[in-house]
Amino acid sequence: MNVLVSGANVSPSKAMPRPQVRIVIVGHVDHGKSTLVGRLLHETGSLPDGKLEMLTAVSERRGMPFEWSFLLDALQTERDQGITIDTTQIRFRTPSRDVVLIDAPGHAEFLRNMITGASQADAAVLIIDALEGVRDQTRRHGYLLHLLGVKQVAVVINKMDRVNFAQDRFKEIKSEISEHLTGLGISPVAVIPISARDGDGVAELTDRIGWYKGPSVVGALDTLTPTRALTELPLRLPVQAIYKFDDRRIVAGRIESGDLGAGDEIVIMPSGKVAKVKTVEGWPVTPLKQRQSAGRSIGITLDRELFLERGDIIAHTATPPRDTRRLRARIFWLHEIPLTEGASILIRLGTTETRASVVKIEKAVDPGELTSVESTSIGRNHVGEIDLSLSKAAAADPYADNPRTGRLVIEVNGRIAGGGLVLSVEAGQRAAIDIVPVESELGVKERSARHRHAGAVLWFTGLPGSGKSTLAKALERRLFNRGGSPVLLDGDTLRAGLNGDLGFTPEDRAENIRRLAEVGTHLARNGYIAIVTAVSPAADDRARARQIADAYFREIYISTPAAVCEDRDPKGHYAKARAGKLPGFTGIGTDYQPPHAAELTLDTSRQSIAASTDEIERMLSATNVLFDELTDLAANI
Repeated sequence: MNVLVSGANVSPSKAMPRPQVRIVIVGHVDHGKSTLVGRLLHETGSLPDGKLEMLTAVSERRGMPFEWSFLLDALQTERDQGITIDTTQIRFRTPSRDVVLIDAPGHAEFLRNMITGASQADAAVLIIDALEGVRDQTRRHGYLLHLLGVKQVAVVINKMDRVNFAQDRFKEIKSEISEHLTGLGISPVAVIPISARDGDGVAELTDRIGWYKGPSVVGALDTLTPTRALTELPLRLPVQAIYKFDDRRIVAGRIESGDLGAGDEIVIMPSGKVAKVKTVEGWPVTPLKQRQSAGRSIGITLDRELFLERGDIIAHTATPPRDTRRLRARIFWLHEIPLTEGASILIRLGTTETRASVVKIEKAVDPGELTSVESTSIGRNHVGEIDLSLSKAAAADPYADNPRTGRLVIEVNGRIAGGGLVLSVEAGQRAAIDIVPVESELGVKERSARHRHAGAVLWFTGLPGSGKSTLAKALERRLFNRGGSPVLLDGDTLRAGLNGDLGFTPEDRAENIRRLAEVGTHLARNGYIAIVTAVSPAADDRARARQIADAYFREIYISTPAAVCEDRDPKGHYAKARAGKLPGFTGIGTDYQPPHAAELTLDTSRQSIAASTDEIERMLSATNVLFDELTDLAANI
């Protein structure tokens, strides 16, 4: 929940822009976080007119005393249970700072939300109840701040009124928490005694804490500084989606760091493809003429046709992120089942999502006890460093280099199970800046004029024995005889060469289809008709092939019944499957997912190859691939 407040009792300086600091406030449940935040809003004059009176009236109607925490505990369940469940962001001003204060939950059940809040912060306020002192949850929150890279921490010892503002009690807690944080590499910027309810030490130092000589809470917040400005970091634009508008393909995402403008040379990682930004698109104004910087959601078009997908990261060619299949991370584990070596998990790096296996676990720690143990597992609410092997290449930065692309989230069975920081990235071997695509001197229009057809990828899919190869060869001959330029790409043939390194696991099958689609699309962009024959049993794999080929793609489903296919068995697939000599093939097509929206469906057991070829020709003419007359040719080129 975001709370926008105005009317602060300080005015912005006109001489220099005011720095904005994002500060998370954390601590054990009931130690007074929400009360302190409510009091801060009051003390800085940031409450809207009438808000205080309205809340007082609500409290009276409920028959309960007024609490400052009511300003933030907006959810009914929170008011009823007296705990903060979600994170709340509040904006107000100190004399020299614009503050975004993030109130994070302290209850053990809501550590996930606390991590969400702390992961956005430049600094933190750690609050401790003077009567209860440092608790396990306090230590755990301190460790989480360390885990998430928060170095600036102000400690607030609240409810000093409950211990009669005793200086000795303050010194005891100050010594204990300072030792704990120093052991984590965090030096507190201040340790402040306060009574949030009564206002002592919040904005001013009162007589009741006359023995304290440090800053108030507002004074301490005024010394905190934002981390390195995101605009000063290298460009990182994670791809969120690709849209088609008119004849444009717009790549959309939010600039996480750096800036971008038309004409910039960029690299798409982890693929290493290079292009130039043709236009920068916005809404409602488009195109955008000025350079766009961190925090802005934009779309871009490129000067060449490239395949991009969600999860890619766009960067300037001089400062790319690393492409990797191996990384090391420090994580906080939230799942009730311990994380073990060899476990398969789903990780998210920005918009990237990939399966990963845990290769190694080191430095498992219970943050409450701060004891490192040699272990091959990380228990719930514990921390550890892990080595991960990714199922596909991803682009990432170490957190120390770029916090926006150096954090990860772990998911297990659809639930957030942990998160943390990328410590190091094992870079791939790709030299991204050396990849410069070279365009053919022969234009597509020249080839179309000669061959009387446009480029296309004709994807023949169906069970082994359905007649794909026979029909594809007949079509290839038909197109060649009419002056065309078809190229047959048979799946089995390419498995003997280009794809000879691939097996029949789902991952290898997907990669086999991706390579076929990339080769076919390259041919289509240069005016050829690529005829691809591949069983391609997985609907998701074919969908990705369609995405790669885009407008060139035509799916032709050979729907010949399984019984007919097994009787034919021209390549021996079914016989090999029965003998257990064909890994990944289950026999009578039980692993095959038929298309539901193919451009053409044919059954070679019901009509001849010649009749089927005629139908394909008619479909190609109807979809503007074949040009039957010179007038058609002129209209299409």
